[in-house]
Amino acid sequence: MTGNIHLLSDTLAKAKAENRAALIAYLPAGFPTVDGGIAAIKAVFDGGADVVEVGLPHSDPVLDGPVIQTADDIALRGGVKIADVMRTVREAHAATGKPVLVMTYWNPIDRYGVERFTEELAAAGGAGCILPDLPVQESALWREHADKHGLATVFVVAPSSQDARLATITAAGSGFVYAASLMGVTGTRASVGEQASDLVRRTRATSDLPVCVGLGVSNAEQAKEVAGFADGVIVGSAFVQRILDADGDETAALGAVRELAAELAEGVRRTA
Repeated sequence: MTGNIHLLSDTLAKAKAENRAALIAYLPAGFPTVDGGIAAIKAVFDGGADVVEVGLPHSDPVLDGPVIQTADDIALRGGVKIADVMRTVREAHAATGKPVLVMTYWNPIDRYGVERFTEELAAAGGAGCILPDLPVQESALWREHADKHGLATVFVVAPSSQDARLATITAAGSGFVYAASLMGVTGTRASVGEQASDLVRRTRATSDLPVCVGLGVSNAEQAKEVAGFADGVIVGSAFVQRILDADGDETAALGAVRELAAELAEGVRRTA
C-alpha cells in the first residue's frame, strides 16, 4: 500500500494551472470528538478546501498558539490516540478523494515507531506528514520510510532561515514547503506582513517545490493577499475558533467551518 504524495502534487499543480493558490486547512484529530473532527474535515472540504492537514494532538505543541492548544487539550482529555488520527485520515480521504496529511511533532512518531507510523498512514490513504520540529539532519530514517510508502515529507521554513539553510531544507523535503509567515506561534493575525512574501521568494530560489504559507491567515482578504505570492494558503486557528465558538453545537460548528472554507476558497481565487 502506497500513500498519496502524487495526489497531493497533482492537487497543487491543478490549482496552479487554474492560476490560483491552493487552500490548505488544518484541524486537529479528536476535536471536538473523533467523529466530530472527521465531520468537520468533510465540511471544510465541502466548502472548498483543496488539502487538509490533520493535527496529531500533542501535550507540548511548541508551534501552536492558544487556540490550537485549547483544541489539542480537548482532544487529549477525550482520549485521542494515534489510531484515531489514522481513522480520521482514512475516513476523510475515503469520503472526499482529496489529499489529507498529518501534522505532528516528532516525539509521538518516534515513540510509535517510524515504520509502523508510515505504513499505517499510507494504508489510510494519507498523503504525507508536516514535521515542524524534525531537524533535516536527523530526518534520514523518516524520509527513507516515507519514500518507501509514497508519503510526502513537508518541512517548515521561517523568516529567520538563511538562504543556505533554506536550500538544505528544500532539498530534503517533498510535496511542498511550509513557509511560516512570521516568527512565533500559530494564530490569527491582523496582517500577514511582507516577511512572508520575501520568504517565499527566497525559498523558490532554492527549489521547484510549491511553497505554501501558514500562520496568521484568517479571512478572505488575507487569503487573497497570500495567494498573490504563494502556491498555497494554510489556515488553521480560524477553523478551530469557529468550532470553539459553536460551544458544542455540532450543526452550527459544521456550518461555520464550511462557510469559512467557502470564503477562503473565494479569496484564493480572486485576482489582485
